Amino acid sequence: MGSIYLIRHGQASFGADDYDVLSPIGIRQAEVLGAHLSQLGVRIDRSLSGNLRRQQHTANAALSQLKNAGMQAPSLEVDAAFNEFDADAVIRALLPDLLPEEPEALHILRNATQNRAEFQRLFARLIGRWISGEHDKPDLQSWKAFVEQVQGGLTRLLEQAERQQNIAVFTSGGTITALLHLITGVPAEKAFELNWQIVNTSLSCLKFRGSEVSLASFNSQVHLQLLKAPELITYR
Repeated sequence: MGSIYLIRHGQASFGADDYDVLSPIGIRQAEVLGAHLSQLGVRIDRSLSGNLRRQQHTANAALSQLKNAGMQAPSLEVDAAFNEFDADAVIRALLPDLLPEEPEALHILRNATQNRAEFQRLFARLIGRWISGEHDKPDLQSWKAFVEQVQGGLTRLLEQAERQQNIAVFTSGGTITALLHLITGVPAEKAFELNWQIVNTSLSCLKFRGSEVSLASFNSQVHLQLLKAPELITYR
């Protein structure tokens, strides 16, 4: 059987003008991941990411550690199907209908770094509306369309894969959530309950044979835990 390692990107710049940039912690997380894979002797035959900078930066930082250790570090392939959904677009489109119930929402969202718990609560409510399909907007990618996007990426990956290949996919939490939903059949709302637990640079592993895929492990973060540095365990 072959293996697909789903790797969430390192910590991005939450609350900054440009979220799509790794923080110093995010860079460190990616380097630690790459060093851990090299120590385990994991052979990576192919590597892919979406076209987001945080995904590609994570990939390059991790793969450079493999290269430095004298191991194979395949060139990064890009497939936009493994991009994250547009969280800002979801918020902009669905927030107006929620404001009558959440009059403080704008203040909380504009000051997210000072109101992390409340931001997460509001964001979870908005995501719940999005995945329900009952609040779709004409200019907003629906949850169904996002899942179809991710399914397309997985299908292409499997069609091109060779037997017993180890393939690293550097992606995002929402994309991993969609794959969990597709592969295990877990309902979308339950999949997103797992989404909130996905640690930056954590490893989830899929096993494949032909077009058959199964989940082997989820959200492993041992490479960070071994350092006994709690500041490296981040979720956003």
